[in-house]
Amino acid sequence: MRVRPRRLRTTPAMRALASETRVAAAQLVLPMFVREGIREAAPIGSMPGVVQHSLDSLRRAVVEAAEAGVGGVMLFGVPEEKDAIGSGATDPDGILNVATRAVVEEVGDAIVVQTDLCLDEFTDHGHCGVLAADGSIDNDATLERYRDMGIAQAASGSHLLGLSGMMDGQVAAVRDALDANDFDRVAILGYAAKYASAFYGPFREAVDSSLVGDRRSYQLDPANRREGLREALLDIDEGADVVMVKPAGTYLDVLADVAAASTVPVWAYQVSGEYAMIEAAAANGWIDRRRSVLESLTSIARAGADVTLTYWAVEAAEWLRER
Repeated sequence: MRVRPRRLRTTPAMRALASETRVAAAQLVLPMFVREGIREAAPIGSMPGVVQHSLDSLRRAVVEAAEAGVGGVMLFGVPEEKDAIGSGATDPDGILNVATRAVVEEVGDAIVVQTDLCLDEFTDHGHCGVLAADGSIDNDATLERYRDMGIAQAASGSHLLGLSGMMDGQVAAVRDALDANDFDRVAILGYAAKYASAFYGPFREAVDSSLVGDRRSYQLDPANRREGLREALLDIDEGADVVMVKPAGTYLDVLADVAAASTVPVWAYQVSGEYAMIEAAAANGWIDRRRSVLESLTSIARAGADVTLTYWAVEAAEWLRER
């Protein structure tokens, strides 16, 4: 008997039937930026096709996302004013909370409305937490801010809180605060294995980051694989409903480890640098843009991601529907 694996590759229909990994629109989440004080969307130079939304353009874009069938949107706020403790993050009239109410009003439960729970967009020093007197991150003081931020976002209508600050104990702290304030139905996404990556550069332009220094004292060392799994298991023990690996494409080994061990859904974030590299290469004619995007999303799902946050979510959803 001759073994002929190629028999299952002969036609598009045969290849589709034999495909081991499938990506659907409902497995995609669109990250979105909303900026305070602007009247129309503002392009982000390092992320072609991605914008800082006004409240009006945000409303239109979330309707488009819902109609495309994507699973959810993740909202990031860009405030006009910042301070040392990120006061705008817990202000009911702060841009992220206002935007959340607007999005929920527009799409309701048609998609999962998610909000980034982190202080970095709101602090004048750009760190994800409150600073101690010596300039280090005060983990426990930051947890108090996260508790208040979680309540504010839940009260604004967020369905799922994305805890991206990488503070020890953040999932347990926010879960306790939500449950104590009758928000027990609000889900928590723990950014469990979030690495101190060079691929976040365009994102910092998108949120007008004020970062001084770096985040290596709280985000993971890119050299550490086992630590990523350890962090994910800790978040699950603390009550995370979903855990995240970020970035996605350069950490597929960590993603596979977490997916194999996790008892909750595992998501991955295809970050701004991953987006920018494919867009730049495609713009130069070096790669096929559509094939490269879909291949990258398939590889993330193949490694074990149940859902992928990607800036191509709406466009990819349309391509998948055509396919």
